[in-house]
Amino acid sequence: MGYFAGRYDVAVIGAGHAGIEAALAAARLGCSTVLFTLNLDWIANMACNPSVGGTAKGHLVREIDALGGEMAKAADMTLLQSRMLNRGKGPAVHSLRAQIDRREYTSVMKYRLETTPGLDLQQEEVIGIKRHEKGWLVQTKLEGEYLSKTVIVASGTFLKGKVFVGDINFDGGPDGMFAANALSSSLQQLGISLRRFKTGTPARVLRSSIDFSKTGKQQGEDPVIPFSYETKTKLENKADCHITWTNEKTKDVIKRNLHRSALYGGIIHGVGPRYCPSIEDKIVKFADKERHQVFIEPCGLKTEEMYLQGLSTSLPVDVQLELLHTVEGLENVKVIRPAYAMEYDCCDPLQLDSSLEFINIPGIYGAGQFNGSSGYEEAAAQGLVAGINAALKVQGRPPMLLDRASSYIGTLIDDLVTKGCTDPYRMMTSRSEYRLILRQDNADERLTPIGRQVGLVDDERWENYCQRQSAKKAERQRLYQTIIPPNEKLNQILVSCETTPVSTGVRLEDLLKRPQLNYEKLLPVDKKRPKLDPMVKDQVEIELKYEGYIKRQQSAIEEMRRLESRQLSVDIDYTAIGGLRKEAQEKLMKVKPTSLGQASRISGVSPADISVLIVWLNSRQNH
Repeated sequence: MGYFAGRYDVAVIGAGHAGIEAALAAARLGCSTVLFTLNLDWIANMACNPSVGGTAKGHLVREIDALGGEMAKAADMTLLQSRMLNRGKGPAVHSLRAQIDRREYTSVMKYRLETTPGLDLQQEEVIGIKRHEKGWLVQTKLEGEYLSKTVIVASGTFLKGKVFVGDINFDGGPDGMFAANALSSSLQQLGISLRRFKTGTPARVLRSSIDFSKTGKQQGEDPVIPFSYETKTKLENKADCHITWTNEKTKDVIKRNLHRSALYGGIIHGVGPRYCPSIEDKIVKFADKERHQVFIEPCGLKTEEMYLQGLSTSLPVDVQLELLHTVEGLENVKVIRPAYAMEYDCCDPLQLDSSLEFINIPGIYGAGQFNGSSGYEEAAAQGLVAGINAALKVQGRPPMLLDRASSYIGTLIDDLVTKGCTDPYRMMTSRSEYRLILRQDNADERLTPIGRQVGLVDDERWENYCQRQSAKKAERQRLYQTIIPPNEKLNQILVSCETTPVSTGVRLEDLLKRPQLNYEKLLPVDKKRPKLDPMVKDQVEIELKYEGYIKRQQSAIEEMRRLESRQLSVDIDYTAIGGLRKEAQEKLMKVKPTSLGQASRISGVSPADISVLIVWLNSRQNH
């Protein structure tokens, strides 16, 4: 017999990267919030790579911060090493990546949750969600019954989790945790369609057993660039990473034992991540490659545990040891946590709308890996959006909807709820058609006003943001108004940078547009330059150099938003619209798009189908 445990506005199931952002956002917006976790000591656990950011993922972290989320600040506080990826490419794909002290990260996030007003933490397994006349009844294994107006499911990889190591498999979650086996059936009873996905993680090894003299060293970059716009303290690199390679001996060990892999032995049925394959997958699918990279990364300052990125596997432990001992630097390595693969239940995200609320189950939201994505950053982004929208729903306010042109977060959600996913979804810069607009350097400009409108950006932060925008505007004006007369010093700079010298006066703005020049090279002829925030300086220079391309993308955005403004009711019966192909009717009925823009992005809906919809909409408006 259950007992009544409390009444809340928002209940969040799962305290991983999605759940914590959801709970913090809801509580900070004034909603009474309860957050459930299987184990308080594993809040915000980095069950795989001990890092934050990376290509496109760094963009997500900056955007989470701009909206008022927590991940960026926690990453800055627990940073071991930082690097800016893709510096050899254009600014659209520059992405911060930081190695993180995983146990410190958990500690920081746990304390933040514990000290947030209006937020209760509960170490309980949720086993059921039932409809109630006043919302939803959340039931726990210890017979607690929590009444909540809204519920966010952020269960990660725990729903009916199963661990695989060779031919051994058992119910379980990541890092030796137990699985949540009861909730899946309750969700299905509510009408939520579930499917099985797969993930995996490499072995963890003892630092002292690695011969680093045979590996390459990867040091962090100085100065360290913070993730958060609010971080003002100077950050330092505290640890090095290393790199080594597999070889023909490694390949031979894997090929000889491929039948013992849970993945290739036919034991695993869940679909794994396309862009983070196991070492078995790499050997099979890229048979012509002689070697594969292995990154050796620290898990923290107070542990000897090292993470072997690139060697995820479901092979048995004896084979894991044999293959590791073929790798240079790892000949005598000691494994302290074997690698494993995992299967888990997750939902089909086509059941969700752009607020991450289930279309046919108002008041229930999904976030993170439960929605079919992979990655800490993707999870945190969805958690933040779900938490904000659950709170806004409770308060009777319209949802916060981010379109594809606003952010990578908007692109991520639109991809999930419009196109769906057949394998764990990973964010990449190539997924955005507006990536020159959606740079990590201007995330605050794009999203901080939205965070302010929602209520997560406080007065101090808003004032700092406004000051940066004023400084940027003033600098753009100064560069336009400042004309440098032709002189020997300027032309020496131009010739040394292999760009055309000048014979007449030239605006600083036009000089900075030249690809061979930058702020530092022009300093000798720009002595009156004011002291600029590095973020402001980077933004100004990027916007000037890529001005033409940016204008072109802005035009594409205007066209996209024109289509988005043509609203579609979720009650439309597309099977009754003549001229639509049968495939388009089926896809439109399944996704239930809310705009012509969203309809145009559904796989299986052609431009001709959109034309039919436009004619149909126009005919209805004329009657």
